[in-house]
Amino acid sequence: MLLKKVIETKNLTRIFKNGEIEVQALTNIDLIIYEGEFVAIMGASGSGKSTFLNILGCLDKPSSGDYFLDGVHVNKLSKNQLADIRNQKIGFIFQSYNLLSRTSALENVALPLVYNRTDRFNNPKELAQKALELVGLKDRIHHKTNELSGGQQQRVAIARALVNDPALILSDEATGNLDSKTSIDVADLFVQLNNKGKTIVMITHEPEIAQFAKRMIYLRDGAILTDEIIQNRNTKEKALKDLELTVQPFNK
Repeated sequence: MLLKKVIETKNLTRIFKNGEIEVQALTNIDLIIYEGEFVAIMGASGSGKSTFLNILGCLDKPSSGDYFLDGVHVNKLSKNQLADIRNQKIGFIFQSYNLLSRTSALENVALPLVYNRTDRFNNPKELAQKALELVGLKDRIHHKTNELSGGQQQRVAIARALVNDPALILSDEATGNLDSKTSIDVADLFVQLNNKGKTIVMITHEPEIAQFAKRMIYLRDGAILTDEIIQNRNTKEKALKDLELTVQPFNK
């Protein structure tokens, strides 16, 4: 059985120009990510992580090279076509949640379906409720997001990313604003979603969070330095135990 390619890049390069100055943010990146993979992308500041994620998320275009998302050649799509593909094929999760604060969790999660221009979703509230139940917020669906904790707000954001059943989930430092324990809970939720078949690409600067993924790509100076399968993946139990050992001396 052939594995389905969700992401494929060929000689992907991104150059930013400021007058006569050129900055090469990405250089000749060849990458394939298959359906059902859980990939962490790491790298120092300026390594090209965010630029790469913006291209994968159809928020930016490469200067040269090719990008295929779920079989669609993205390069030559118009702005409207890019907006449609973002809405239909990608679920975004951001560090800052990007939720409407005076609106219920249910309404926040249903929002992408309201703006979906296909006829796929005739029951947005029902689908939003199912997505919230999937992330463990069954008893919080009618709470306004400013009544929720940071971890609960991030779960709402994850539910919103899932609600249109995207081909790809992109996470940009989703645990960056969370405490250590809540970060572990969110990483474990990603594992659960991946176990159900979701394809996830996660940018993180936290090695212990990256270790929850199945595969780690490390960028340096806009190029792939390493691309490895994670042999000893982190688990919630191990991460919580390590966290307990880390904080224990401060509690004495």
